[in-house]
Amino acid sequence: MRLIDNHMLKKRVITALWGIPLLVAAVWFDEPLPWFTILVAICGVLAIFEFYQMVTAAKVPPLTYFGLIWTLLFILSPHFDYNLLTPLLLASAVILPLIWLLLRQQKEEAFTSWAWTIAGILYVGWLLSYLVALRGVDAGRDWVFFALFTTFGSDTIAFFCGQALGRHKLAPHISPGKTWEGAIAGVFGAIIVSLLLVTILNLPLSYGQAILLGLLVSIFGQLGDLTESLFKRKMGVKDSGKLLPGHGGVLDRIDSVVFASIVVYYYVIWVIL
Repeated sequence: MRLIDNHMLKKRVITALWGIPLLVAAVWFDEPLPWFTILVAICGVLAIFEFYQMVTAAKVPPLTYFGLIWTLLFILSPHFDYNLLTPLLLASAVILPLIWLLLRQQKEEAFTSWAWTIAGILYVGWLLSYLVALRGVDAGRDWVFFALFTTFGSDTIAFFCGQALGRHKLAPHISPGKTWEGAIAGVFGAIIVSLLLVTILNLPLSYGQAILLGLLVSIFGQLGDLTESLFKRKMGVKDSGKLLPGHGGVLDRIDSVVFASIVVYYYVIWVIL
């Protein structure tokens, strides 16, 4: 059994104490300004900046300013014609930086720079746009609460159980700290939170559907976490940043949320509506 770092735990709790109320308020209030979109946009810009900083430190400078703008455009796109604007943003994200790099005198690492620029836009901007789109569906406020807090429940239970009981490594070459015990506990944590939220928020889900959706949110959320861990390992860093004490950077905090929110969005679109 591993001991939990009390100093780190204190930092995590303090960050959660101010971060969660801010998040709840942003989700709850949507007038006169779309506060949730504004919060997601701020987080997205900070996250993509962290992403590009790590890439730049690896000696492959991306087109940072282009990436920041296109990430922001993706996040704001659900407030316009989402189905029309998304293909246009995808096409321009691929073509425009490639043209710019081709016209540049320095051609070294041009393709790699182009690839990392696009990767950041898609990973942060496009995926976060689903969270904003989820807020715009019928009962979107409740569905966003479901996506966020089911993911948080999975992450929290996985962390504490992994620290206390973890013995079998889940993916030692990607994230040595994660264990099968923590991952399985995270699944049960997500299912419990899912069942509670279905009752509290009166969501149109049967208990069977709540269990299934909680399971999917946990699995995809943990896959999102492992994806970012793989990226950080390639970049040779432990955390994406230091903006959120006890949690690392903004990218560290949203890595599981972006994957989980897509699952909830399509479940609502395909099954519920």
